[in-house]
Amino acid sequence: MLSVVARAGTVSPYLRAACLAVAGPLSAVSPAAVVKKDTVLLDANKPLLCGHCARTGPTVSSRLNAVAGVRFAHTDIRVPDFSVYRRPEVMDPKKSAQDSGDARKVFSYLMTGSTAVLGVYAAKTVVTQFISSMSASADVLALSKIEIKLSVIPEGKNMTFKWRGKPLFVRHRTEKEIATEASVNLSELRDPQHDKDRVTNPKWVIVIGVCTHLGCVPIANAGEYGGYYCPCHGSHYDASGRIRKGPAPLNLEVPYYEFPDDETVIVG
Repeated sequence: MLSVVARAGTVSPYLRAACLAVAGPLSAVSPAAVVKKDTVLLDANKPLLCGHCARTGPTVSSRLNAVAGVRFAHTDIRVPDFSVYRRPEVMDPKKSAQDSGDARKVFSYLMTGSTAVLGVYAAKTVVTQFISSMSASADVLALSKIEIKLSVIPEGKNMTFKWRGKPLFVRHRTEKEIATEASVNLSELRDPQHDKDRVTNPKWVIVIGVCTHLGCVPIANAGEYGGYYCPCHGSHYDASGRIRKGPAPLNLEVPYYEFPDDETVIVG
């Protein structure tokens, strides 16, 4: 319906005169005029004067047989200047920013790389300090090792020492015991392990004196195989600390040790 009325030749000039003149992106045709009369005579055949945007002054809105109004655009508002934060290479609006693109990229890459390196170093320092705070102190490390004089243990005897809250068996074996344990058939063992794999020096057997069944302490130089015997549930170990009979599933544990000389052993 509206499209039909707008196309009518007699009504169209009046419809155009009734339209509002608003600000647009073009320059002002003529300066705005303020009318003090109550009645405004408009010629429908002439175009209305219109103002422009905030930089050119006030805009004019008019309607047919109505008083023209002046709308000011607040041109006194100051736009913040951000030129301080811009790089000197891109300050000139007439100069292409692509000419200084490589130099700006190098600076950006340098700053990014430096920040990444510093971040990784800081993270490494924090992690190192955090892990170091959880490590054992000097007094704990001192108790983690024990030094034993082998000269005090006679041949064929076993001595018990306390190490990390556990009994430690140190056995000085005879030549007969060494030969007997070396000739054992591995297929007969519940936990197959050769004697040479459990000792560094064949004369010395060093094991933790905790039964692998339920954690009892075996008796040295006892049992059917002349090694160790656990009276709690009847587990028999040979002179190499290997389980030979009873409910224990594994051999006696062999700790880490080393011989700094022929008369001393350090366990731990």
